[in-house]
Amino acid sequence: MENLSDVRAVRLKKLEALREEGISPFRNDFRVSHQFGEIIKTYDAWDETKLESLEDTFAVAGRMVALRSFGKAAFMKLMDMTGQLQVYVRKDKVGDEAFGLFKRCDVGDILGVKGTLFRTRTGELTLLATEVVLLTKSLRPLPEKWHGLTDVETRYRQRYVDLIVNQDVRDIFMKRSRMIQMIRQFFVDRGFVEVETPMMQPIYGGAAARPFATHHNTLDMGLFLRIAPELYLKRLVVGGMDRVFELNRNFRNEGISTQHNPEFTMLEFYLAYAQFEDLMDLTETLVADIAKAFYDTLTLPYGDLTIDYTPPWKRITVREAVLAHAPGITEDLLTAPEKMAAYLHEKTSAELVGTPSAGKLLMMIFEEMVEDKLIQPTFVTHYPVEVSPLSRRNEADPSVTDRFELFIAGREIANGFSELNDPLDQKQRFLDQLKERETGDDEAHQMDEDYVRALEYGMPPTAGEGLGIDRLAMLLTGALSIREVILFPLLRPSGDTVDEI
Repeated sequence: MENLSDVRAVRLKKLEALREEGISPFRNDFRVSHQFGEIIKTYDAWDETKLESLEDTFAVAGRMVALRSFGKAAFMKLMDMTGQLQVYVRKDKVGDEAFGLFKRCDVGDILGVKGTLFRTRTGELTLLATEVVLLTKSLRPLPEKWHGLTDVETRYRQRYVDLIVNQDVRDIFMKRSRMIQMIRQFFVDRGFVEVETPMMQPIYGGAAARPFATHHNTLDMGLFLRIAPELYLKRLVVGGMDRVFELNRNFRNEGISTQHNPEFTMLEFYLAYAQFEDLMDLTETLVADIAKAFYDTLTLPYGDLTIDYTPPWKRITVREAVLAHAPGITEDLLTAPEKMAAYLHEKTSAELVGTPSAGKLLMMIFEEMVEDKLIQPTFVTHYPVEVSPLSRRNEADPSVTDRFELFIAGREIANGFSELNDPLDQKQRFLDQLKERETGDDEAHQMDEDYVRALEYGMPPTAGEGLGIDRLAMLLTGALSIREVILFPLLRPSGDTVDEI
């Protein structure tokens, strides 16, 4: 294979030659009438006789991804965002000058073509070119046909090349886009209003996470990139917007893994005069609707697993989940914090900071021993108050809250609860969180006096939920890493420059 720098040098010479001849290698005067997907959908079922009766001329454009030349004729494949179409270019049809320019084009160049449809002897729908023009000269070759772009880190760094050469990657992001459109329509159809809340906040809140800090020069004030939009969305509920949702970008200064990216997308929505059980029903319907629309089935593969999205989904309390899935756990052990701490020390690598409460110890056991066993869609409910500073207490058992998390394939997908709307209780919860910060928990919630003030005006009984768009996209596209569903995931700098390569 030729050296990349040599290929680039050859193409740069072609570029210079075109300019010396007065030919623009970057034209912008060609107008497209059809996309390839539209053409294939409409005409792929037509036979040759019917196509011959079609007098329409099609103007298309795309990247040349394959070329077979036969002297005075050539077949090429053009690709646009909707698919690929074969084009037949003959010298006697496009003229000597245009054909000569076409012969100087390379795979990777972007071309505009006008022509009519016909079928080849093998039956492939093809555009017979009557005009062909170079629109954009590509200076770098595409990866080899049979090997493609396979290095994972290169794929993520050069997503533009990844999208050109890997059809399955394009399919993932087209499905992600469609999924977001369906989510938006799902809530609009149910009377929700889409809103936007601040990404830069003077007090970060709404989740247990470390923030990214920034500074506003003119106001000379510190700000944080939001870790969640929750407290602003609930202010809107106080203001009378009973049904709101936001498809939002959040930023958390945490580690990177197959499930975590510091910048991610979340759906968050709030419904007044509802309880957390209502949100579980709504979430089942939403996810099942999308899965059915994508695949016409509710039983989907995910890696080595098979996930059944058919509602209703299993519902189980945190305590029940620990008793069912954590080996060696008994009711007696869960009533003795010292035994729970000993269990964690013996069975896990979890580090205990200070003297955690029984509720925190229960959650540590759940996270270490149970989460990855929840494969089928499962709502885990009634989380301890200590780890749920914004959730409403359960009236039958005030030590837990009316909260759930949704787990699928061993990972958290959504978090929802009946909202705490008692301003006095909320203020005390914030104060309790400040004590947690003093003992070393840097993810404990900050005090937000303005939010407490908003609650003092009265927030109706409300239920709210956050659902991870990236993780849902992973499940519904079969992607095993979050980087496969984020167009430009965060990576360490590579140090490459254009001159070096």
